[in-house]
Amino acid sequence: MGKYDRINIYKRFAVMGGTFDPIHYGHLVTAEAVRDNFKLQKVLFMPTKNPPHKMHRLTTDSYHRYLMTVLATITNPYFEVSRLEIEREGITYTVDTIRELRQIHGEDAEIFFITGADAILEILTWHNVDELLEMCEFVAATRPGFYDNDMNKKLEEIKSKYNKEIHRIEVPSLAISSTDIRNRIKNNKTIRYLLPESVEYYIRKYNLYIE
Repeated sequence: MGKYDRINIYKRFAVMGGTFDPIHYGHLVTAEAVRDNFKLQKVLFMPTKNPPHKMHRLTTDSYHRYLMTVLATITNPYFEVSRLEIEREGITYTVDTIRELRQIHGEDAEIFFITGADAILEILTWHNVDELLEMCEFVAATRPGFYDNDMNKKLEEIKSKYNKEIHRIEVPSLAISSTDIRNRIKNNKTIRYLLPESVEYYIRKYNLYIE
């Protein structure tokens, strides 16, 4: 049996990468909005293991982050959680992930990569960004009415330099953040309705983010 024999093959799907520390409704609403807007077969949630841009902060063990993501997405048949990055050794680079996904799903697969507006400002510093922009379509999620002159300049620079259009989509619940949730837990404040109950119960069960 080959390495990818048990993996479902998709030809039009999105990748939602992140530490998901913890996953919350902002992630889920964004993924569903992109899936519906671009008529995708599936959204693959990709918990990262050692992201280069988060090396300054100690993340929760990938085992917990993976299981929380599974709990959060289990009721949506269009969502799937991948272990591809958390099982890879070394630093997690998005370009390596997209390469492997192309190997699995075929060179003809249409791959969309979902990211936030803040990440777009740093995208030209990403590892092998020229190859990455060739291999997938980027979708930048923003809050309704969001306008950032720096981001607009960056989008124009990407279009000019790489002849690549970055898709934009407005998501109402993007004000929710994992950082805020972690801080709320540390300060014994409520996190109800910011994330699925199953994830909240998991956090309480394993005493995550207490310190």
